Order: sequence, then structure tokens, then C-alpha cells
Amino acid sequence: MVGSDVQLSCVYPEGNSFDLNDLYVYWQIPDKPNTYSVVTYYLSGNNSAGHSDNHYKGRAQLSLDSMKRGDFSLHLRNITPQDEQKFNCLVFRKSLELKKILEVVVTLHVAANYSMPVVSGPSQDEEFTLTCTSTNGYPRPNVYWINRTDNSLLDPALQNSTVSLNERGLYDVVSILRLGRTPSVNVGCCIENVLLHQNLTVSSWTGMFTGTKDSFTENPADGTREWGGGAVPSILAVLAVVVAVATGWLCRSRCPSRSYAGAQASRPEVEVTGVSSPSVFTNLSPEISLCLQSESELTCHPRPLPLSSQEHV
Repeated sequence: MVGSDVQLSCVYPEGNSFDLNDLYVYWQIPDKPNTYSVVTYYLSGNNSAGHSDNHYKGRAQLSLDSMKRGDFSLHLRNITPQDEQKFNCLVFRKSLELKKILEVVVTLHVAANYSMPVVSGPSQDEEFTLTCTSTNGYPRPNVYWINRTDNSLLDPALQNSTVSLNERGLYDVVSILRLGRTPSVNVGCCIENVLLHQNLTVSSWTGMFTGTKDSFTENPADGTREWGGGAVPSILAVLAVVVAVATGWLCRSRCPSRSYAGAQASRPEVEVTGVSSPSVFTNLSPEISLCLQSESELTCHPRPLPLSSQEHV
């Protein structure tokens, strides 16, 4: 993992003990074709290991005590993406005329966790646009957009992903998904780190939304599904108006010429023949006529009717 320490193993298989004055130890990496750059080394008679590559200065270390026991492993600190390569361990014995007694090739794979994806949007123009970002991961990621309803992959042609190396040598990714104006759908952005067997997924809803911040209608063409805090109160208010208007008509039929008709006469009347689905009524009077029957006569009086402050479809 980037930023962590690692030990690259190079151990003599027979478990012999060694005299440090009889050893030459090299750790090196490929530089150019048929050439190598030395990461660190130990030469017979030295009390410490040396370095020739500045990139590994202060980060690569050999243990003198371990080498006496035949363990020539390299301890590498603060791993960076540039460390992902093949390391060669070579051990020679001076007493054997610099015969090579051990050679080990260790391949180091470097990884880093991506940040949890952040999905922004959607924008609501001619198409819906979602943007997914994740940073500081390694190696290069795979990016997928998923329909969370059935976990199917969305068409790659709908997305545009950009992966770039940042100043730390790690990858940042930005992926943009563009969808046509469709009914609401739950989509997820997935960042896959193959080396770590890791998938980070964040979901977001997108679709055709209408209404206010607190209330919207899904797929308004059929007018069958409503959501939001203001929808139910609006329906109740409309039903209350229907009952009130019906009561007013009953009053007028029973109280012909001498009944009160001030509020009804001064404002346009609304004829309601039936309500099969939620509707919005305009120009409704804030007052209705209620009929009160005493012992000998029937009279009508205006009464205020509370209405919802907002009505949404």
C-alpha cells in the first residue's frame, strides 16, 4: 500500500551462517535495457549498506544481523507508485572468487485505496448529467455506472471517464454520465480497484422531477404517482372543497330567494361533476354557505374554509 513499509524477501535456502567480511550483496532494479540501477548494496568489510539511487536513499535498508543468518531481505519504507517494479537480489561470496550463491527476483505491486466516490447532480436540461469523482487511488481504476434496479451495467457510450495522475503519482478519476429525460431511475457509480479486489459504489436518483423543492411528481404524463410533503394535504383540501360546494348547492336548493348568497354571488362559482384523479381548482371562494335549521326556518350563513397554502400536482 502507498505510504506503508514492505519487506522484499531474499533468504538463502539452506540456513547457513555467514561472515559479513565474505559477502557482497546487491539489490537493483532495471533501468534501461540490459542495465540496472542499484537500490542498495553491502560490500565486504563495510559496517553499513550504501545507496546509489537517490530515490531510495533513506528508504531502503539491509539488516546486518539478518544477513549473518542468511536473510538478505530488503526493508523498503514509505512505498510510492514508482516502486512498482521488479527488484533483483544478488549475493556473492568473496572466498569463492565472487561466485554468485543466491539470486532472487521480487516483483512489487503497489496499491492505494480510492476515496469514496462523490456523485453530484443531476442537472435538468435537455438531458440529465451526473458527475462521479474519486481520488488518490492506485493502480488505474475501472469505472462503471450501474442501474441499481436490476444491477445491470449502463451503456459505456453514455459515460465519459477521465483518469489522471496527480502530484503524488496516484490516480484521480472523473466520470460523467448523461441520460435522456427518462422516468426516475436509481443509478450507481462504481470505482473498482482490481489489485485490492475492492469496489466502491455510491447511488443517486435521477429522473423527470416537477413541482417544488418539497414536492415532485414522477412521470407526470400519467398523473398516477405523487411524492412529497405537500401532496396529501392538497388532496384533502380539494376533497374538503368538494364537500363544501356540494353543501352550498344543497343550501341553495332549500333556501331559494331569501337565503344568503353574498360570498357565492360575488365570486365565480365552480361546478364539480366528479373527481377521478387529483386536480387543482382555481378561483375558489375562501368562504362557503352553510345551512342551519332552527325550529321554523332554514337559513344560510357564510363560514370560512381553511385551504392549503400551496397545492402541487
